[in-house]
Amino acid sequence: MNTSVNLCGVTLKNPVMTASGTFGSGEEFSEFVDLNKLGAVVTKGVANVPWPGNPTPRVAEVYGGMLNAVGLQNPGIDLFCKRDIPFLKNYDTRIIVNVCGRSAQDYCEVVERLADEPVDMLEINISCPNVKEGGIAFGQDPKAVEAITKEVKRYAKQPVIMKLSPNVTDITEMALAAEAGGADALSLINTITGMKIDINRRCFVLANKTGGMSGPAIHPVAVRMVYQTAQKVLVPIIGMGGIASAEDAIEMILAGATAVSIGTANFTDPKISEKVVAGIEDYMKKYQVEDIVELVGAVHER
Repeated sequence: MNTSVNLCGVTLKNPVMTASGTFGSGEEFSEFVDLNKLGAVVTKGVANVPWPGNPTPRVAEVYGGMLNAVGLQNPGIDLFCKRDIPFLKNYDTRIIVNVCGRSAQDYCEVVERLADEPVDMLEINISCPNVKEGGIAFGQDPKAVEAITKEVKRYAKQPVIMKLSPNVTDITEMALAAEAGGADALSLINTITGMKIDINRRCFVLANKTGGMSGPAIHPVAVRMVYQTAQKVLVPIIGMGGIASAEDAIEMILAGATAVSIGTANFTDPKISEKVVAGIEDYMKKYQVEDIVELVGAVHER
């Protein structure tokens, strides 16, 4: 039984990885999870300089998930390379670095800095606001998606994954733009914009007013977007959005994802990623699936 998958020439022992921003850079979860059992660890977003993030409160629980407006707080690329990469190299798992920025130059500085580091892939978070275009996220304009992808590819030595925002009219338009720009893979979906109001105090719960919603409530939306995107692009897809069980992960794979990322569920069950790996293996045994690739995009009409 083969659970390994190939992402742009990078072999993962299984299709399960962690979603950026929900797992730190692995160290804080390593006492709960055997990182050696995961296909890959996707790090928290890293920028060219340290980012303080948004003011607090910046996390709120909501029905079916959570809202976050952390604002990509991170220590910056220099400390990341000095501290986090050496830690992850102690484990037999692939390292995917999530990159954030407020301008094309920001992204490219990080990508260039990582070119000679021992990391396997780069995931580019294009849900960041483009300060030079009035704060509109890079990922909400297909021309900007294609342009930032092309620019990043000029500096990248590792395969580039473009992480798509669901806060658009047609995600396949963004997916095709990223593919046209040279993306090696796509990951989707990022969080859906939401809001929570404290009715007793009559104020916004989050200091930022809005935040990104994640968790089980967005899973059906994510499955639909992964399926639609898989019908339009040739590059592999990493599916994410509300995965909280092996069943959720398998659903994503059947919709067309080659690999999956687990995010919010890490907060309620730190061992969830290991459990999903085991659950996928049990499913393959039950249905006598010899190679997990047989399941990718295998959904069919009744």
